[in-house]
Amino acid sequence: MSADLEEQYNKIYRYCYMKLGHRQTAEDLTQETFLRFFADRRYRDMGRELAYLYTIARNQCIDYYRKQKPLAMPQELFGGSEEDELLISFALQEAVKKLSPEDQELIFLKYVNELSAAEIGKILGWSRFAVYRRLKSCLKRLKQLLE
Repeated sequence: MSADLEEQYNKIYRYCYMKLGHRQTAEDLTQETFLRFFADRRYRDMGRELAYLYTIARNQCIDYYRKQKPLAMPQELFGGSEEDELLISFALQEAVKKLSPEDQELIFLKYVNELSAAEIGKILGWSRFAVYRRLKSCLKRLKQLLE
């Protein structure tokens, strides 16, 4: 795989955790994602490793939800110890929850996993320009929700 495997593992784990909100389940699905990734060479040979990894992870999460009752997102906050940072962090978390699941995924891929628009486009099946337009729209809605 051309990208650093450990870094991609951590990103896929965070992606699964964001979708499920449960640490152990996210770990299990991340491992299953990589097992399936290494078992099938089709997309790796085409140079679409990253998109293929996220597609497998997304499908793993969907399959999990079909089999289980969905888990609630945790209320705990990560990061800053100062009161202002916590309040901003909480407000942002609540605003993101009000976005559609597709928009939440877009925000996560861009700002948490720091993927480029081209990479996000491959994962979601959109053009790079569609990613930019959708991201701009999401940020505008977030700004409105935070005001």
